[in-house]
Amino acid sequence: MALPSAYAQYSNNKIMTASPAELTLMLYEGAIKFCNLAEAGLERKDIQKAHTNIVKAQKIIDYLRQTLDMQYEVAKDFERIYVYLSDRLVEANVKKDPAILQEVNRHLHSVRDTWKEVMRLTKA
Repeated sequence: MALPSAYAQYSNNKIMTASPAELTLMLYEGAIKFCNLAEAGLERKDIQKAHTNIVKAQKIIDYLRQTLDMQYEVAKDFERIYVYLSDRLVEANVKKDPAILQEVNRHLHSVRDTWKEVMRLTKA
C-alpha cells in the first residue's frame, strides 16, 4: 500500500510547488483527461461514467472562469471561451453526444497548446 501513498505525496508536492502558469496548465490537462474519459464512457454505453467525467470537466472550466482577473481585456476573451465550453459540456451531458465532447476536447487542446506556447515564450 506504500505505492498509492507515495504517488499521492508526489502529486501533492507537484501541485504545491507549481507556478500559477503550471497550475493552469494542469487544469487544462485535467479537463482534457475528463473529456477523454467521458467519451470512453459513451463509447462503452456507461452513462454514469460519462456523466461523472463531464461534470468534472465542467467544474474545471468553471474554476478557470472564476479565477479570471477581469481587469485585463484578455480575461474577457477567456470568459467567453469558458462560458461556451461550459454550455457545450452541459449540452453534451444532456444529449450524451460524443460529437459535442470531441468539439470541446479540440477547443481545450487548442487553448492548452496556446497556453504552453505562452509559458515557453515567457519562461513561466
